[in-house]
Amino acid sequence: MIRKAILSACVALVAGTSMPASGATDARQSHEAMIVLDTHFDTPANLGRPGWSIMDRHVEAIDGDQVDVPRMADGGVDGGFFAIFTASGPRTEEGDRAARDFALRRGVQIREMIARHPETFALAITADDAEAAVQQGKRFVFLSMENGYPFERDISLMSAFRSLGVTMMSPVHTRNNDLADSSTDTPEWNGLSPVGKAFVAEANRLGILIDLSHASDAVVRQAVALSKAPIILSHSGMRGVFDHPRNIPDAEAKLIAQKGGVIQINAFNAYMIATPSIPEREAALKELMAGFASGRALSSEQRRALIAKRKAIDTQWPVPKADFDDLMAHILHAIKLVGIDHIGISGDFDGGGGVEGFRDITDFPKVTAALLKAGYKADDIAKLWGGNALRVLRAAQAAGDPGVSPAIPTTN
Repeated sequence: MIRKAILSACVALVAGTSMPASGATDARQSHEAMIVLDTHFDTPANLGRPGWSIMDRHVEAIDGDQVDVPRMADGGVDGGFFAIFTASGPRTEEGDRAARDFALRRGVQIREMIARHPETFALAITADDAEAAVQQGKRFVFLSMENGYPFERDISLMSAFRSLGVTMMSPVHTRNNDLADSSTDTPEWNGLSPVGKAFVAEANRLGILIDLSHASDAVVRQAVALSKAPIILSHSGMRGVFDHPRNIPDAEAKLIAQKGGVIQINAFNAYMIATPSIPEREAALKELMAGFASGRALSSEQRRALIAKRKAIDTQWPVPKADFDDLMAHILHAIKLVGIDHIGISGDFDGGGGVEGFRDITDFPKVTAALLKAGYKADDIAKLWGGNALRVLRAAQAAGDPGVSPAIPTTN
């Protein structure tokens, strides 16, 4: 296998784990030998920004960006699921049509990114595709959809997105839609709507992996019961560690594991620790975002100005910050609860994720080092980093109709 990156700066990349230099080097070597993926990159939102390229190195503290090719190499990251995220909007024919068109454009942008850099990226539809890309020294790119809003009115569109290359879909985001209740909205359907139940059946038929992050507890229970294939949570926390509706309760986590599914632990500050409400802070943030809500992609200068002003608000009205230890608390609780065969990791990067000590993908090796130090074996940690997610993808596709048309190939 082609080495994923040159093993320079091993100790620096796992700094903060309090391991001796030899232990840090061994941890980095173990990390490099694994297939490392993240199941929820919101990075495609950057593809429409003027002058922005995933091939350039960015600085999280200045640009706010957390994923790019140079840092994928630094973090030993082989690839992941690049999300087509569509924000919820009016549940009208016009709103649904706009959501559909937006999602198609975003999917095309991801495909264009792959086609422009064939020496760097490979489109992945199957787990075998991802493994082949690693063998070739490339970064694999799966397409996923966050929020079923683009196809809520017509689930036959799921087939069109599948042809575009989408392999994982979630029915709902932070607000209810015509498919399902959100974990952060008032129950409307008491779980899945009738169309939402059809979504589960259609996803099974198409061999699409169902992602229930953001879905209500009732949706999780119903979808797990209805689905012929295992379920994934692409970026969620554990409610047994911190009580937030966006986190999965222990009982529902066990149901997912019993069905063979996987829970990918995320690193989103508000879902990991208590953050008090400060009215002045919230008003300032609302005013700040309103000033940048032009509907157009921000330039690099505008984005940096936004981040600088956001930091000024954080300084004036600080709130507690989750850190790497909080992330590890969620991970270790999940492992103890359902076993390492049913756990993975997603930073929710470029979508609001990141905690102190785990700010971007260069921090991924820290998790490997911490788990090795805690006594876990490298083979088990490899399951957490990519093996489990690829396993459930294989299972979802194996359960699908063998007559489903393949995705449109990438042309260079």
